Amino acid sequence: MIAEKDNKVYMISPDQQAFYVGQGFDIKDDKGDVIAYGAGRTVPYGDYAALVKENEKLKAELAKSKSKSTKNSKKESTEKEGE
Repeated sequence: MIAEKDNKVYMISPDQQAFYVGQGFDIKDDKGDVIAYGAGRTVPYGDYAALVKENEKLKAELAKSKSKSTKNSKKESTEKEGE
């Protein structure tokens, strides 16, 4: 296992994993895949605000799409009943 933080890389055993995660190190397996992320990670506020704005936009688009879908399905069922 590998513990990595900034420019520090340590070879560790599985029993040391909890300690290094607590210190903020990412833990990777021998293939380089992340097993656990280190504690204390933060996201810059600008990135967070942009994601919140994008999320609100996508929710509005989804609601609009669902309302169109509901109207179309009601229209189709009304047409089928009239036949």
